[in-house]
Amino acid sequence: MDDQNKNLILAVFLSGMVMLVWSIWFQPPPPQPDLTLPPDAVQTADGTGVATPPAATTGSASQSAPAVPTSSHAEALEKAPRVTIDTPKLSGSFSLMGGRIDDLKLKAYRETLDPDSPLVTLLTPFGGENPYYTIYGWGRTGDMPADSVPGPDTMWTVESGDTLTPATPVTLRWDNGDGLIFRRTISVDDHYMFSVKQSVENAGTTARRLFPYSIVARYGQPKTRGFFILHEGIVRMSDGELQEIKYKKIPGLDVVATEGANAELIDVKENGWIGFTDKYWMTSIIPANGQPFTSVAKYIPGSDIYTAETRMPIQTVEPGATNDITTRVFAGAKEWETIRMYQNEEGVDRFVDSIDWGWFFFLTKPIFWLLHTLKGLIGNMGFAIIALTVILKALLLPLAYKSYVSMAKMKALQPEMEALKERCGDDKQRQQKEMMALYKKEKVNPAAGCLPILMQIPIFFSLYKVIFVTLELRHAPWIGWIRDLSAPDPSSILNLFGLLPFAAPGPDSFLSIISLGLLPILLGISMWLQQKLNPTPTDPTQKMIMTWMPWVFMFMLGRFASGLVLYWITNNTITFTQQYMIMRSQGAKPDVFGNIIAGFKRKKPDDK
Repeated sequence: MDDQNKNLILAVFLSGMVMLVWSIWFQPPPPQPDLTLPPDAVQTADGTGVATPPAATTGSASQSAPAVPTSSHAEALEKAPRVTIDTPKLSGSFSLMGGRIDDLKLKAYRETLDPDSPLVTLLTPFGGENPYYTIYGWGRTGDMPADSVPGPDTMWTVESGDTLTPATPVTLRWDNGDGLIFRRTISVDDHYMFSVKQSVENAGTTARRLFPYSIVARYGQPKTRGFFILHEGIVRMSDGELQEIKYKKIPGLDVVATEGANAELIDVKENGWIGFTDKYWMTSIIPANGQPFTSVAKYIPGSDIYTAETRMPIQTVEPGATNDITTRVFAGAKEWETIRMYQNEEGVDRFVDSIDWGWFFFLTKPIFWLLHTLKGLIGNMGFAIIALTVILKALLLPLAYKSYVSMAKMKALQPEMEALKERCGDDKQRQQKEMMALYKKEKVNPAAGCLPILMQIPIFFSLYKVIFVTLELRHAPWIGWIRDLSAPDPSSILNLFGLLPFAAPGPDSFLSIISLGLLPILLGISMWLQQKLNPTPTDPTQKMIMTWMPWVFMFMLGRFASGLVLYWITNNTITFTQQYMIMRSQGAKPDVFGNIIAGFKRKKPDDK
C-alpha cells in the first residue's frame, strides 16, 4: 500500500473515530425517577461554638421535617400567604412560611418551540412535586432553644412592600418573643439576581451568638440529559478554583459525621459562590466579595435531598445592637451577556465559567464569542454559523494551501513512485529509503494531506460543545423548517420532507436512523462532490473507502444538531472551492463532471 493510500485511510479512520465515539458516548441514559421524600435531619450544635448548620428544610433545632409532598404545584402555592415576584424576566412568588423563594418562572423561555407552551419553571415549592427552592436563616449556637431562630415553618409578616419588583423591595419581619427581632429584605434586579439582606436586632439584655446561612435545596435527582459532554449538578467557585460535581456523584461524597450526610466542605477565604446548574439554567448563592464562608455540597441519603449551602462565621449580637449580612442569589437563565455582566461589573468571580465550556475552553470561549458577535451583526444564528465557518477556513488557509500543494505534488510523483517500486522489487527497505529521498528532493511531505483533517477535529469538538451547551443556540432559527439549530433537522426523507401526509418518525423509533433530513443529505452530497475533484482510485481498498465514506458520514451525522451539520456543509463547500483553485494554480485541471460520469460507468469484467 503506497503512502497516499495510508494517508487517506488514516484520515478516514481518525474522522470516523470522532463520529463513532460521538454517536456512542452521547446517547442519553434512561430518565431517572423523580423522588420527593421529605427530610428528617435537624440542626444541632456541639456546644463549643462551632455550630452544625441546618439541613435543607429545617433551620432550627428540634423542628421536625415537613410532611411528604403530595400536592400539585398550584395546591402547594396555596398552603401559605405569598408575595408576588414580577420583573422583566421573572414571574412567580415567594412564601411567607419560611421566607422561601420557591416559585419562579422565566418569562423569556418556553419549554418547546410552540409559542403557547408553558414558560420554563425554575423553582418549585415544598409540598408539590420535585421541590427546588432557596432558603435563608440564622443558625443557633450553645443552649439557645429551637424556637429562638426562624425555621422553615416560621410565618413571617410583611413589614414593607407588597410586590417584589426591581423598584420595590420587600421586607419581612419576625419577632421570636425573647428579645430577638429578625428582618429579611429581598430585592431583585432587571435580570436574575436577588439580594437577601438578613438582620437580627438584639432587644434583650444578654449577647447572642448566631451564624447566617443560605441554602439551595433540591429534592430527588432531577431529570438530566446525561451526556458525557455536559455538566449538570453542583458548580462552585472557591477562591478562584472551579469545581463541578455531577448529580450522580454527589451521593458518593464522603460521609461527614458532623453533617450526618454525604458532604464536601470548603472554607472560602475571600470570593466564591455555589449552586446547581442544569444545561441552560442555574441557581447559585453568591456571598459578598471578601466575605469568608464555608461552601457545602451535600446529599441527605434518607431524604434524597441535594443541597448547596453557604455558612458564614458566627456573629455575636450585643444587647441593643443589630447585625446584618447580605447574600446574592442568581436564579435564572445562563445568558452569556448577563453572566458576563455580573462577573465584570458586579465582581462575581469567574461567573462566566458557570457555563460548561469543557476541556477545550481555550477554543470554545473564543469560538462562542465570535459566533455571538457575528449573530449580533447579522441577526440570524444560522448565517452566523456560516460566517464563522468562512472565518475559520480563512485562518486555516495557509495550512490548507501547503497541504493541497503537497497533495498535488504527490500526485505528480505517482509515475516516478511506480517506477521506483518496479525497480526495487521486493526490497521494501530499499524502496522506503529511495522513496524518502524522492520526497526530500521534491520537497514533499506525505503526511501533509492529513493536517487539515487533524486541525478540524478540535474545532469540530469545540463547535459541537458551543452548539450543545450554550443557551444562545437553544430554539435559534435559521431558515424555513430549521427552527432550532441546537436540535437535529426535523425534516425526513421518509415523508418526502413533509409532502406526504404523515409525520416523520420520532427519535425513539427504530426508523429514525434512516429518517434523514435535508441537511444531512446535503452533507453527504457535499462530501461526495469533494471527492470528485480527483478521478476514482484504481486501488480496490481506496476505491471502496471513497465510495462509502460520504454516505456513512451522512447517516452518522444525521441526528446531530442542525447547526453543526450546517457548519460541516459550509466547511465542505469552502474546502471544495479552495482545493479546486489550488489544484488549478499547480497546473492540474480537475474534471469534476467527467469524474462524476466515470463513477457511474460500470467496469467491464475483463478490464484491468
